[in-house]
Amino acid sequence: MQFVLICIYIVLTLSGLTLMKLGGNAGTIAIENGNMNFGISLISLFGLVCYLCSFLLFTRIVVMFNLNYIMPLTTGIVQVLTLVISKIVFKENFTWQAIIGASLVILGVLIMNWKK
Repeated sequence: MQFVLICIYIVLTLSGLTLMKLGGNAGTIAIENGNMNFGISLISLFGLVCYLCSFLLFTRIVVMFNLNYIMPLTTGIVQVLTLVISKIVFKENFTWQAIIGASLVILGVLIMNWKK
């Protein structure tokens, strides 16, 4: 069950980031005639909801695991998958620094999980 929660967290986080970027709108705030208006695209709103749900889920995951284990593990996985999504979905270019950095993150996660 714990593994499933981590997978859901990662999917929600990546979905939130991707949808907010696809929506292309960070939101606008305006005050007109004493009323405050907030506007955001529908895609960005879905991304915000996914990201908020991932945060709420992560608060539960943090309680279930040692913090010095779960934080680097989930952060590393999210960072590497974000790099992959940026290439596939947004056609962003990889730099050598990004490839080396992602390799180091993957190596770090593997070392952390190495059984004695």
